[in-house]
Formats: sequence, structure tokens, C-alpha cells
Amino acid sequence: MWLIFALLFSLPVIQEPSRVPAVTAPSQPASSKVWVGRYAEFEAFLASAKIERFENVSTGVTRPRHALFTPGGLAGGAIVKNLPPARREGYWESYKSEIAAYRLDRVLQLDMVPPTIERRVEGDLMSAQLWVENTRTLKKVQELKLAAPDSEAWNRQTYRQTVFDDLIGNIDENAGNLLFDPVWNFIKVDCSRCFTDTMKRPFELKRIDRPFYERVKALDEAVLNRELGPWLERGTMGALLARQKAIITAFEKLAREKGEAQVFLP
Repeated sequence: MWLIFALLFSLPVIQEPSRVPAVTAPSQPASSKVWVGRYAEFEAFLASAKIERFENVSTGVTRPRHALFTPGGLAGGAIVKNLPPARREGYWESYKSEIAAYRLDRVLQLDMVPPTIERRVEGDLMSAQLWVENTRTLKKVQELKLAAPDSEAWNRQTYRQTVFDDLIGNIDENAGNLLFDPVWNFIKVDCSRCFTDTMKRPFELKRIDRPFYERVKALDEAVLNRELGPWLERGTMGALLARQKAIITAFEKLAREKGEAQVFLP
């Protein structure tokens, strides 16, 4: 045994080669749509999370506030809007329209409107919508002259967004209400002026993917009453169904004029 130890210690020491720092692969951008597939979980959290403080939001004429939750929860905060149904400055506004937009988003499997629930805050019922982290507004994207790397995916989302906005009668869509995350997902916020009795459709319809179109086409009054009924004012359901019919008619006309392949994406 002693001989073995002697031999070991008599061997020359081999200098270890200097270590080359490992090259860390650049992190891949992540989607900010953390709620997809976890809708009920986020809805329950928004309803019960403790609000520690509020911050004013620099954008938005409806005076939303950023409610910040106790750290360590499922999300950092929410946008809360205290907008009882009423006409203000020429517009009909309601926090309930924010919830209706989310409920319709779920029915259509759009996944653009963040989870939104009704919650009592400081004694008042209002909407609470998940604050989506790490996003840019369309206005900022345009100012920076950024371009999505996948134009086909971008266009597909744009077509869906325009159909959805026409369906809900979103006469107040603007470059501050469309957000984009690091992987160029569309995220829609601020729908408090939607779901009125208007028949205006703000966007010209051009193309749409067939799966989403079929879901829009399949909407019926029973489904809409069940999912949106509690959040719509009297008389607005008929207008919603009329806008749906007008959208279907517009696409059928385009398909006859241009051919289905030029209108309906797979």
C-alpha cells in the first residue's frame, strides 16, 4: 500500500489546460401569453389576488389603473377600470364590455384578449384584466420601424384582429390598444367602448383563415347569450348578431368576386 502511495506522489503533475468559458446560447424570446391553456387558473387568481397598491397608467382616456399584486403570485398585476355603463364624452363606455370581449375571445379561441373578470375594488364593481408583461404597443412598433420576421404569421393575426374588431363594433381601436410581445403575438386591450348597438364595422375585410371564419360563422344566439349575456346592455345582442351576419355576407361576396382561395387561408 505504501508503495502505491509513493508511486502516485512521484508522478509528474500534469498542468490542466486553461478552461475556456462556456458560450451561453442567446436566450430565445418568450411569449407573453402566459395565460393560454390556463384560463380558469388566471381568472381565479385575478379575482382573489391581494392588491398592494395602484399606479396610474399614462395611456388610455378611460383612466385605467395598474393594480399591483402581492409579489410571488401567478401574475404581477392587473388593469382595473371603474367604468359603470354610461355615456361619456359622446361614447358609450362600460367595464362590462371588457369582460364580454374576453368571453367572446374564448368562444372563438382567438387568444388575443387577456383574462378579464369582474371584481369589487375599493367598494366598486369593475373589470380586472391581466397586466401583460414585456410588450410594445403598435404605436411604438411603428415609431421604431420594426418588422415582424414572419410576415405570413403577422398577416394571419391581422386578419383575425380586424374580423374580431368588426364583430364587437370596436369603433375606438387605435395604435395604443394593440400590443406585441417578443415573439410578435397580437394582444388586444381596451374594449370598453365596444358591444354597443352600432352597425359600424371599422375595418375593411380582405382575408381570413378558414378555421377562424367557421368559428365566427357558427356563433349563435344561444351561445352568445350564455357566454356574453350577463355583460351586454339591452338591445346590443341584436346588433352583435347583425354585425356577424354582415361579416359573413362580406366574405361570401369577396369569395365570389376573387375566388375562395384568394379570400380564405387554410
